[in-house]
Amino acid sequence: LTEAELEQRVDLYLSETDTLWMLDLPTAVVSTEAEEAGRVLERNKIYVEICNAKIGSEYFEDKMVQTISGAAKTKEVQCETITTAEKGMMVTSWDFDTSLKASETEPTETEGPTDTTEESSKSPTTEEHGRAGAVPSARGNILHSCPVFTLLNQAQPCDFHEERERHSEAILTSENLKQDLVVMERILMENIFQPKLAVYRQIPVLTEPDVTSDTDMEEEEDEEEKKDEEKQKAASFRPSILSDLSQSPAEAAAPSLEQLWSYKCDLTRGHSVSSMAWNKANPDLLAVGYGGFVPQDQREGLACCWSLKNPMWPERIFRCEHGVTAVDFSLACPHLLAVGMADGRVAIYDVRSRNAAALLDSSASLNKHTGPVWQLRWVEQDRGATGGDRKERLVCISGDGRMTQWFLQQRLDCFDLMKIKRTGSGKKKFPGEKERKSEAPISQQAAGLCFDFHPEDTDVFLAGTEEGHIHCCSCSGKEQILGTYRGHKGPVYKVTWNPSSTDMFLSCSADWSILLWHRDSYTPLLKFTSVTAFVHDIKWAPKSALIFAAVNERRVEIWDLSVSIFNPVLSCAASPEGNLTSILFAENAECLLLGDSCGQVGVWQLHSLAAPST
Repeated sequence: LTEAELEQRVDLYLSETDTLWMLDLPTAVVSTEAEEAGRVLERNKIYVEICNAKIGSEYFEDKMVQTISGAAKTKEVQCETITTAEKGMMVTSWDFDTSLKASETEPTETEGPTDTTEESSKSPTTEEHGRAGAVPSARGNILHSCPVFTLLNQAQPCDFHEERERHSEAILTSENLKQDLVVMERILMENIFQPKLAVYRQIPVLTEPDVTSDTDMEEEEDEEEKKDEEKQKAASFRPSILSDLSQSPAEAAAPSLEQLWSYKCDLTRGHSVSSMAWNKANPDLLAVGYGGFVPQDQREGLACCWSLKNPMWPERIFRCEHGVTAVDFSLACPHLLAVGMADGRVAIYDVRSRNAAALLDSSASLNKHTGPVWQLRWVEQDRGATGGDRKERLVCISGDGRMTQWFLQQRLDCFDLMKIKRTGSGKKKFPGEKERKSEAPISQQAAGLCFDFHPEDTDVFLAGTEEGHIHCCSCSGKEQILGTYRGHKGPVYKVTWNPSSTDMFLSCSADWSILLWHRDSYTPLLKFTSVTAFVHDIKWAPKSALIFAAVNERRVEIWDLSVSIFNPVLSCAASPEGNLTSILFAENAECLLLGDSCGQVGVWQLHSLAAPST
């Protein structure tokens, strides 16, 4: 086009084209106000008349048609094998004699008085003696001797049975028998779970030996010698090990989880796992708290101590009036177990004793919490001390907005480390308005949900609140709050320092996210979100600074920051029955413990994780 044609004014007119009908389905119902309503009614009337006329017509017949039935299907149901049981009882000669004498003495005792009165009232004549023969005298002997003989024979078995029952009860209630049964039960459990326990311990799995004859053994030895020679020949032609190292990371095996067993029993079924803690002195002893997260759940709580030697029943069971929300073992006194409850109580139990009563209880304390104790922990005061010189303190955080430190004396009492106050929106307020707001105690304090002390400096700790804020606080100094980290839009469920890189920490929240923070930065460095679900718990891997695990409502996730910061290296559903609530790494094994809302604690083996890195 030329410049003149480009500058020329052009008018464009838009018009509607004809409608193209791709599918037209006429309706079967017509409105009474339509134009064709009269014609349709006339057709319907004619059709009704035709149907009525055919009823009496000889040319109209009723016939029935049978449809073809479908082919028959054969179904088989397999039921479990009917088990039979044999029952028996031991009967001694005393039982036979007692029952026999009792059946013989019943009719004679009724006839005895009448016969003796007759003999004493009148003396029998010679004819009577002749008719009766020796029967009266014989009956008289039976009447006089049988009761005495029966009483003697009945008294001896009764005393024998009573003494035998007392002896049996003494045996069944003895402490030695109970201890022997515990040892026997552990031996049976270790035999049953030996392959899985061996995987947990990272030791070879024992196999049952096959009993063979001498000729079979000689043949097996010859076969083993041939196999050894073939292995030596193959090893001489084996390529360099550099070929194994040349594999790409994608070709390597992906991380996976394998369930070994679950800590569960009928007692814990239906209770939600709220917290877990390993014993500091015995890494095979696990404390688990059971209690509902819902405030309306008023069922009793449990604090159980599970041993690796018996995954089927807990070693200690402590029943609580309310749900258990937090548990932790002491480091200075490993036999002391601290338990926090949903009603604000704190109790100390001695796991060495079989007595289920609490050693100390905060119910009589004037400073006890009025809200649920969401987390408690024994914190060392002097990290360099060893043995009996270790000093520690019990710290709790509660839904009433208080963080307390408890001291153990003749009774359990506490004082406030800090009171978590609600933070403002950031707008400037007039002094008068601020004073009016401070008069309302309900809105002044924020509920605390979690905390974690710095791994090197025990005076510095983090506290997560229901507002979604994380406060960095100090136990010493006038200003308790050193800074506030704002990044979550929901309650902060867990916060944890990195044990290797001590300036980094993680936090998880109900806003479906996990945030990675640096101590000197009040904005998050990284945000991890994979699914739209609450993240209930997170834990750093004990041997790597780049790996951490998290649980949301249905799945467990393993994140490796050296591989990806966008997606977890492992994500799988580990609890088909309920929601996952808590997570814990094993102290002396490559395993992960997962607690759910059905009362189960699953032990899972980790496979093909990255090498430990600090």
